[in-house]
Formats: sequence, C-alpha cells, structure tokens
Amino acid sequence: MNLTLEDVTKIAHLARLALTEAELIQYQQQLSAVLDYAAMLNELDLDNIPPTTHAISRHNVMREDRVEPSLPLEDVLFNAPQQADNQFLIQSVLEE
Repeated sequence: MNLTLEDVTKIAHLARLALTEAELIQYQQQLSAVLDYAAMLNELDLDNIPPTTHAISRHNVMREDRVEPSLPLEDVLFNAPQQADNQFLIQSVLEE
C-alpha cells in the first residue's frame, strides 16, 4: 500500500509532529513498507486457527490461602520515622 505525501502529512498532523519535506518522504516510504508487510498477514489461512487472547496458553497459578503469623509490631514500626499509639505517624494531607 503506497501512502501519498498528503496521507503522511495528515498522519503527522494527527500525531502532532512537525516534519520537514525530507522527513515526510522518508516516512512515506517507511510507513508504506510497514503497511505492505502488515498486508501480507491477510494472505495467511487462519480458518482452522481458534481465536486466542495470548500466543501461548496461560492459566492462573494459585496457592491455597494459609493463615500465618504476622510480623511483631516492633518489627513493623522499627524503621518508622515517627509513630504514635502503635501506628505510623504521618503528616496530615487533608485540612480539618
């Protein structure tokens, strides 16, 4: 598919690109080559290929939930710059 300079100019405008005349010609050739390559995909016989969302089959790997002991409170708050009432003390972000 050969794009015209007008097509490339419109694409550049939509992408908010300011291109020189030389760049327009360069992109005309490059974009045309990309579209030609993409058009080759239309020649593939995909009748017996089921639609997929991924190239390889994927499944969730889940583990069972287990109740485990949590960290001691002293370890959780060890590196806290400030703490009060066994909680992180942070600067208020909302006005009262």
